[in-house]
Amino acid sequence: QLKLVESGGGSVQPGGSLKISCEVPGSPLDYYAIGWFRQAPGKEREGVSCIRWKTGGAQYGDFVKGRFTISKDNAKNRVDLQMDKLEPEDTGVYSCAAAYYCPSSFDWHEFLYWGQGTQITVSS
Repeated sequence: QLKLVESGGGSVQPGGSLKISCEVPGSPLDYYAIGWFRQAPGKEREGVSCIRWKTGGAQYGDFVKGRFTISKDNAKNRVDLQMDKLEPEDTGVYSCAAAYYCPSSFDWHEFLYWGQGTQITVSS
């Protein structure tokens, strides 16, 4: 059983930046991948990014277009998502989740453990 705790988020103007973090205290993550998903009101959940803990290999949703960077901090058991050039369409609840691998299709059903989510609002 993994416990995932998100932090960060908030409100920002279009074109701005935010960083959100996902900490997994007390659990070795060598056999896991950590993903970020988002969900806007009235829309389906979509995959943002995923990183394989052991290799550091990462993937991103098509809509990211180089604006976001996922990284991991081994010492803190934490995954960060740096988001730049934010757009109003990026507004939503962002949740991190753990799976045994990063599914290329970002199938959220493959993720076993979920954080509580953090709200990001991009608005002028």
